[in-house]
Formats: sequence, C-alpha cells, structure tokens
Amino acid sequence: AIFQALEASWFGAGIRQSIWLYPLANVTHVLAVVVFFACVAIMDVRLLGGFAATAPGRLIAKARTAAVIAFLCVAASGFLLFAAEASHLALNRVFQFKLALIALGLCNVLLFEWIVRPRVVSLAPGQRLPDVARASALASLTAWLTIVICGRSIAYF
Repeated sequence: AIFQALEASWFGAGIRQSIWLYPLANVTHVLAVVVFFACVAIMDVRLLGGFAATAPGRLIAKARTAAVIAFLCVAASGFLLFAAEASHLALNRVFQFKLALIALGLCNVLLFEWIVRPRVVSLAPGQRLPDVARASALASLTAWLTIVICGRSIAYF
C-alpha cells in the first residue's frame, strides 16, 4: 500500500509524466553508477595489490570522497526512478535482490572502515597489504558488480 501510494502521489506521478525528469534521473543514475563503481574499483584494485607505487591511504582517501558523492547521487536518482514505478519494482525479485546486495555492500564498507582501513592507511607504497584487505576488496568488487548487473536486469524480470 505504501508503494502504491508513493507511485500514485503527486511526486511519483510528476516524475512519471514529466518529459524531462524521468529521463534526467535515469541518465544521472547511470552516470553516477559508473563514477561510483570506478572509484570503488580503484580502491579495491589497490587493496588487491595493484597501483603498488601509490600509498594505499592516500589513494583510498581521494577515491573515497568521490565514491561517497557518487553514491549519494546514485541513491537520490534511484529514489526518483523508484517513486515513478514503486508498486511494480517493490515486487520485482531482481530489484529485491539488488537491495539486499546493496545492504551487504554497505556492511562491507562499514567493516572496511572499522577493521581494514586502520591497518592500511599508514602503509608505504609497495608494502604488502593484509589478507583481510584483499578479502574486503574481493567482496566489494563482487557485490557492486553484481548490483550493477541486477540494476540492468530489472527491466527483464
């Protein structure tokens, strides 16, 4: 009932009926996802041992700021897209799976912040990274890539 009310509200109907707002939200969502995933991939590749000539703390700090801004754009534009079709999307299994994966991805971010980041921020370039950093990076890349795949697959289910 909540999703039907959101979709039928002036807000949901306005997004759906606008010739500019829904397409703009869609393009913004896709572009923000690309920027977000690129930032995540840069951080994760470093945690996996790539870009070894760069200190991990410095690279992570710069990429993390851009990732947070991009994620906020993803969330805002995603909410606009959701509001326009809330009752349909709420029942879509791929969308539900995507939301669960986003929750797992964000849990991985929290674990990274509490456990991994304190161990890697002060490491020098070329220094071996802890195994927990590699595990976190693999989990992150897997989760966010699967989320992107789910997002593109929603229309087909």
